[in-house]
Amino acid sequence: MQFKHPEILYFLFLLAIPILVHLFQLRRFKKEYFTNVRLLKELSIQTRKSSQIKKWLLLATRLLLLTCIILAFAQPFFKAKDSISSTNEMYVVLDNSFSMQAKGQKGELLKRAIEDLLEHVPENQNFSLITNSETFWNTDIKSIRSALQNLKYSPLPFQLESAMAKIKSHKSAFNKDVIIISDAVGLEQKQLKSISKDLNALFIVPKAEQKNNIAVDSVYIKQTLDDFYEIAIKLSGYGEDFESIPIALYNKEKLIAKTLVPLESKQKTINFTIPKEDFHGYVAITDNALQYDNNLFFSISKPKKIAVLSIGDYEKSNFLSRIYTKDEFNYNNFTLESLDYNILENQDAIILNELKEIPQALQTTLKSFIEKGGNLIFIPSNESSTSNINTVLSNFGKIQFKSLQNSEKLVTKIAFNNPLYQSVFEKQIANFQYPNTKFSFQIDGSNPAILSFEDQSVFLTALPNQLSSVYIFTAAINKTNSNFQNSPLIVPTFYNMAQSTSKTGVSSLIIGENNPILVDVTLAKDEIVNVSSNTKITSGEKFIPVQQILNNKVKISCNDYPEIAGNFGIYKKEELLKNVSFNYNRTESNLATTNENLLSDYKVINSIETVFETLQQDRTNTEIWKWFVILTLLFLVTEVFIQKFVK
Repeated sequence: MQFKHPEILYFLFLLAIPILVHLFQLRRFKKEYFTNVRLLKELSIQTRKSSQIKKWLLLATRLLLLTCIILAFAQPFFKAKDSISSTNEMYVVLDNSFSMQAKGQKGELLKRAIEDLLEHVPENQNFSLITNSETFWNTDIKSIRSALQNLKYSPLPFQLESAMAKIKSHKSAFNKDVIIISDAVGLEQKQLKSISKDLNALFIVPKAEQKNNIAVDSVYIKQTLDDFYEIAIKLSGYGEDFESIPIALYNKEKLIAKTLVPLESKQKTINFTIPKEDFHGYVAITDNALQYDNNLFFSISKPKKIAVLSIGDYEKSNFLSRIYTKDEFNYNNFTLESLDYNILENQDAIILNELKEIPQALQTTLKSFIEKGGNLIFIPSNESSTSNINTVLSNFGKIQFKSLQNSEKLVTKIAFNNPLYQSVFEKQIANFQYPNTKFSFQIDGSNPAILSFEDQSVFLTALPNQLSSVYIFTAAINKTNSNFQNSPLIVPTFYNMAQSTSKTGVSSLIIGENNPILVDVTLAKDEIVNVSSNTKITSGEKFIPVQQILNNKVKISCNDYPEIAGNFGIYKKEELLKNVSFNYNRTESNLATTNENLLSDYKVINSIETVFETLQQDRTNTEIWKWFVILTLLFLVTEVFIQKFVK
């Protein structure tokens, strides 16, 4: 037992006063002699004995009464178990990612967590609240009640490292309690390493009852016909025992197709045929699990002719004119001597076809061309020096050509998952007509092969960047050195390498990934473009993206905007320049990725109520001065009772 005011215990010396009063009687008695009063003497003896007992009882009662009063003023208490942490600052990390939409026993996980916070956090408790999207420093539950009740789900996945970094940056002389409320979906061991040893981390892991979920994963053009696109929609199922689900396709919010899809496996691809025109809509499914991944917004622009320029000998470039036909491409071929550099920036793809040497002026122009979103296809010449080739390629990435090998090789391996062949093969094939080469360069680089030789060396690879790609062959493909021109691979390979993402393909961007967008527009000095919603779903949202003028193009970056997924348009004032679509990241779709086992080394608490009750009990001193006040009153009543009833 300890005392808040131990100095008051000195008053215990006052206990000597009642002792002195009771031991030394100051009254004097006079002797009076009477006649023979034997009976009176016996009565006097009995009275004195009774009086002595009463005095001792009163002495004990007064001593105890005075002792209790003094102890009560000294305020005794029993020290708390965890009194050292009683001054800790409190931080609450609340996961409001989309996976917290899942339903537990008492409703949606996030909404239930908010209700528990509002109900069980003491009103006088000062704390800081950190969510995926918002931060509230040094507040209390009354001040943020409205903000908590209106807290929305965030498209940002739960990142424990980010929350810990914010807490560490909030400098303080006190230790910190961190209460982490998350369903632990996607939690990884490396994220837990961000929790410092000096932090008292407590986890609350709300659990979803229903783990099944179906998500619209992606959409792409599977096949391009004369007047139609065949688009493929990929569905991903998480869990087991799925029922058939309805899937609908909308163009500008108008329903154009609907079907019922049985999900026999965890991956399912559904095909729709749409006109070869502008498409600006979304695909939607209906399931009873998470809602955020049930819609996928995408845009397809009406195909425009792609400008392709080949630089090389006419004889070696004849095969390209048969691939890049006039109905889809504006194809031209120039020798290096007749090339007009001014037309390069107007191209979508440039092919360097077996040039013996590439001058510095062309290298500089090509570097600028790549930065503005153009594709480059490099085919080496057997007569080129490796030093000149490496000088050219160093402008685009880390790859080095080595010596020319004089040995025949077969091209036997295709990277079917590479975007170049994504819509080419319906299934992987093992037997096809293997093209060969007689001379080829060895290369040194970490980029994966798109086509490989039988000895696993690279025949075709790519150096990707944000806006375009640089495709690199390691061997000349003229008919003298190779029969690749006669291979079935020649058409889809060169056809897809020339495709411009700004003119063809599906636009379906992920919010937060910050992929640049190229827009064909010429802006004046003070003009800007803006991104604005043009559907009812995202009605009203408008923002100005980061933008960079590139001659007759503008490169824009949207960072973490828009806040709501949907169909948008890029506008120059009121003029629509391009349709774009934004979607939430699908990383939260799999509810089965909850990794509670990783938390075995941490304190996992069942509920918010338990957390605050436990902390309060462990860190609050047990005050007992009230008991001494009660004892004082009890002894006071006892004294009155003795005075009145004891003779």
